[in-house]
Amino acid sequence: MKTNRWKSLILLATICFPLHAEVKGVKLHGYIGSRIDGCIEKRVKGQNADELTIVFSQQKETRTNWASEFWGKWVQGAIASYQYNHDPELYAKIETSVNQMISYQTPRGFLGDYVPEIETKGWDIWGRKYTLLGLIKWYRVSGDKKALKAACRLLDYTLTQVGPDKKPIYQCGYYRGMPPMSILEPVVFLYNETKDPRYLDFALYIAEADDSEGGPHLVQKCDVPVSQRFPLGPKDNWWSFENGQKGYEMMSCYVGLLELYKVTGHQAYFEAAKKAYQHVKQEEVNITGGACSLECFYQGKKRQTHPAAHTMETCVTFTWMQYAERLLEMTGDSQYADDIEQTMYNALMASMKEDNSQIVKYVPLEGFRREGENQCDVIMNCCNANAPRAFAMIPRVAYRTPSDRRIDVNLYIPGEAHLKQGKQAIRLTQETNYPIDDLITLKVNPAKTYDGIIALRIPSWSKTTTVTINGQTLQQPIQAGTYYTIDRQWKPGDVITLQLDMTAHLKHLNQYVAIQRGPVVLCRDTRFNDGFVDECVTVPNKGDIVTLTPIQPLDGMWMAFTCTMVRGTYNDAAVDARKIHLCDFASAGSRWDESERYRVWLPRIVDGRIDRGQEASGYW
Repeated sequence: MKTNRWKSLILLATICFPLHAEVKGVKLHGYIGSRIDGCIEKRVKGQNADELTIVFSQQKETRTNWASEFWGKWVQGAIASYQYNHDPELYAKIETSVNQMISYQTPRGFLGDYVPEIETKGWDIWGRKYTLLGLIKWYRVSGDKKALKAACRLLDYTLTQVGPDKKPIYQCGYYRGMPPMSILEPVVFLYNETKDPRYLDFALYIAEADDSEGGPHLVQKCDVPVSQRFPLGPKDNWWSFENGQKGYEMMSCYVGLLELYKVTGHQAYFEAAKKAYQHVKQEEVNITGGACSLECFYQGKKRQTHPAAHTMETCVTFTWMQYAERLLEMTGDSQYADDIEQTMYNALMASMKEDNSQIVKYVPLEGFRREGENQCDVIMNCCNANAPRAFAMIPRVAYRTPSDRRIDVNLYIPGEAHLKQGKQAIRLTQETNYPIDDLITLKVNPAKTYDGIIALRIPSWSKTTTVTINGQTLQQPIQAGTYYTIDRQWKPGDVITLQLDMTAHLKHLNQYVAIQRGPVVLCRDTRFNDGFVDECVTVPNKGDIVTLTPIQPLDGMWMAFTCTMVRGTYNDAAVDARKIHLCDFASAGSRWDESERYRVWLPRIVDGRIDRGQEASGYW
């Protein structure tokens, strides 16, 4: 397909996605801020980058492994971390590593680790995707034209191997071709940087190849549940081309389609990505914001009370957050910020060890966490490489400026943000202990009077919310799951106070119960030494509202509560009622000690007086 067919749509897309005001700098404090800082220090700066680049100098991979993805993942996390903290040592580390990578590029333009005989097979194109993303993002930060040239040479070389009248893109990897087809994202980025029409042609080819007989049908099947698009038989190989339900790779492809939509304005890409997102949310994402078993969609939302093999891969967690961030940017719909917050406080924070030294590969809802394996003969695995991108995403999501008159406050985390609206400089300061407490204080300090909108995200779970300005309660109705917009003349020293509804709620599924307080999921942990964490319980509640008592957390825990529960099948409140301890999901099992166990979903006692005639809905 030739690019001149798309000129009018590309012009329309440029109008739809104009440049707005800037978030100049964000610094986060408190629990989230300390976790971000710890991740940067230990996982990003602490990484020996030479261990990741050496495979590109050797180029001897014969087993179609995926070692070529690690550098691109790590360097993107490092670049985003630098954009957050502007650490000159980190900048120098990235620059050295990028220059080393460029030096390994072959005269023909190849930059990977595969031997020539098996190039484009297995995970080769997938690895090239990450290398391209790393080089492009470094160019955007540094202006280093050598990085842009290296990216163009790698893509130019790829164009000699893959495309119309060459090897079909969907035949360049596993899982219905989704891993290689996810190269769409950096292809679009390179078109944006160079305006080379060959790159747009290739991006459009990838989108069209999706609908080929052997393609993943991401657009065509966007209305089909993500775990059921290509059903596998009992004898089919899970780790194969036929499996079309690989979660991380599928979402990566939709991210690429969203980027292509920005350029072309082709509505089908946008609608497919939105519909698929809702399928993932409604069918797969569990109470903690994670998903997948054995890295694939499996109707996991309704099955989450049952232990799943290799559940909640952290690469899936990051990509889900990335998917939500792109849709938040493009739609301004607060549901996507809600989803990011849920995943951030639970699945993401739970993925990092208490001392910030490592990222876990899988995060079960019960049991324990442990170190992931080294992969592909490298001292690294995919999740340790990828997860820092999710931590570095948080400051980027916290504040947005969707127009020259509007500032969106998406995340409630103590810290400061410096914004630029036209020629106007504005500093926002958050003071809060949320989500331990329910109160957020936002201090507004424009350099001079600022006429504009500050939009506060009202979480969908906060049913009763109040907002005051300078001590005066605002009477405008507040609706959960939307932004509360305040349009006024802001003066230096103005103070917004937001009070959210942190009522704890009981969640029911398959004869199990779980407790969620605000965005945070709570669970039992054997470190409290208060009984058998797997025992059945009755949790007293009124309309699913649960009474919790805050207590001093144990060493290494973020928050803790007690809740009176009736334990065991004797179900005698006078004898068996006991204060049970709960901590936040992120803190549970955070020491990665296999002798310590935790549990989110607690078996519910079946009481014939209450459960008469009822079936164990959805139990399997």
